[in-house]
Amino acid sequence: MTTPPVPKEALAYFRSKGYKLSWGYQDVWKDEHTRAFTVAKATTQDLLIDIRKSVDDALANGTTLAQFKKELLPKLADQNWVGRKTLPDGSSVELGTPRRLKTIYDTNMRVARSAGKWERIEQTKAALPYLMYSLGPSQEHRQQHVAWEGIVLPVDDPFWDTHYTPNGWGCKCIVRQLSTSAAEKRGISKAPKKETVSWKNKRSGKTEKVPVGIDPGWDYNPGKSRMSNTAKFAKEKSEEFKQVVSA
Repeated sequence: MTTPPVPKEALAYFRSKGYKLSWGYQDVWKDEHTRAFTVAKATTQDLLIDIRKSVDDALANGTTLAQFKKELLPKLADQNWVGRKTLPDGSSVELGTPRRLKTIYDTNMRVARSAGKWERIEQTKAALPYLMYSLGPSQEHRQQHVAWEGIVLPVDDPFWDTHYTPNGWGCKCIVRQLSTSAAEKRGISKAPKKETVSWKNKRSGKTEKVPVGIDPGWDYNPGKSRMSNTAKFAKEKSEEFKQVVSA
């Protein structure tokens, strides 16, 4: 049984990315993920290309996690990127294990769908100007995510800049778009006070404030970030064109 293929907006989001080699997930941060595909410890171009192609196929065709693993594992084995590896300093790192492949699959599927959904939200917000935070199908939920369930706020509220789903590794929360009448019936919320905790990125050495209840690096809106980057790129290309024409 396959899962439904992702909408065209989600696939366009994924395919607009470049590539970036990285050692730790902290190396590519927040909205950098909207510009580059990366997998921690996938440090060769051929390896990253193989993983990306498998993710792309899964997104486009609705491939199940089991099929994704079955098709990708032989390619990873050919490049000696399976199991765990012992480094010269004696430490052990996790490469292409079943757990990591599940994380790669789930994360890319959910974020791509979420980014594609934001594009549709922007297109229809005149008729459906509100969003409601909803829990997903997980058996257990983070306590803070449970507290956000049922929050109803305008699409343009700053809350969604940091709390638009997903909000962490394995998070299955979603947002539902509502009309004004539906939002008023449920009750329009007051935006929660933004509480943060300090978190240090061990790779960069920088300390930043992370909203309580959101995993570090997940407090951004992938769809909004992508649209902002697209507009910025278009403006830069327009300026380049003007300079060439006027030269």
